[in-house]
Amino acid sequence: MSARKVAVVTGGSAGVGRATVRELAEHGYDVAVLARGEAGLAGAVQDVVRAGGRGLAVPTDVSDGGQVDAAADRVEAELGPIDVWVNVAFVGALAFFWDTSPEDYRRMTDVTYYGQVHGTRTALRLMRPRDRGVIVNVSSAMAYRSIPLQSAYCGAKHAIKGMTESVLTELEATGSKVRIGLVTLPGVNTTQFAWNLDEMKDHPQPVPPIVQPEVAARAVRFVAEHKRRNVWVGIATAYTVLGERVAPRFLDWYLGKTGVTAQQTDEDTPRWGENLYEPRDAQVDRGARGAFSSSASTHDPVSFLGRHRRLAGVVAVAATGGIAAAVRRR
Repeated sequence: MSARKVAVVTGGSAGVGRATVRELAEHGYDVAVLARGEAGLAGAVQDVVRAGGRGLAVPTDVSDGGQVDAAADRVEAELGPIDVWVNVAFVGALAFFWDTSPEDYRRMTDVTYYGQVHGTRTALRLMRPRDRGVIVNVSSAMAYRSIPLQSAYCGAKHAIKGMTESVLTELEATGSKVRIGLVTLPGVNTTQFAWNLDEMKDHPQPVPPIVQPEVAARAVRFVAEHKRRNVWVGIATAYTVLGERVAPRFLDWYLGKTGVTAQQTDEDTPRWGENLYEPRDAQVDRGARGAFSSSASTHDPVSFLGRHRRLAGVVAVAATGGIAAAVRRR
């Protein structure tokens, strides 16, 4: 039996999930990948093997709690007890609310929100009797401040934040040593923008400033290995969350004026068809990154300071001292 820890990543065939699979495998985890696309699953398992770990592909539609339960039981039978469970899987759209059918809206909610509910429930079923384990739910700045054209996704991310915080308090109330935490993301350069449901005239794009999926993956691993309830990634997340606290009405106006066009580009970026009901990496492995690498950062001071709190404290003290000295001089 391997001495490596065992992790599960839902949505691990592409995007942030795929980068998380690599990040965990490169740092001593055997990784089970739960997703729908056959080629993406196979590619993710190859990433784990290249990093020296054991990989397991489990075809799973996370909107079906029974499938998630069955997948977890297979993981424990073949890899061993699950130490870390990461919920990433989602499907999304770029469309006005009134142009989104009830069926598509339900599907996005079932995968994006209930997928994390099912993953959390299954992980707790296995972890609570052992009194150990970590669940990491991947959220978004849109859990705090919604934007146009993504009402289903924004609603799901709000719900994920609420559900996670409630479960956290229940674990505290019962004295459980199982942990649950959030990673809150900005726009990320992933395959999402080549296969989401698009009802607009131009191609979808992430709202800048954006980061590469590997930046998000580092934050996920950090939460898996350290007691943190929520780690923010990206300067865009910081100013979105803080801006909503300070001036929500201004953001209503600003996003109404700019939010629709900011999510579209006239560049000739790939389109592989929407993936709400069928995966778009069944025949071709799409990997982690999307088409916007030229404008995506591989570094992030916000999550870096979140991971290094003492350094953040030193920086804050130094900044305060500098401001005070400047005031005295003036």
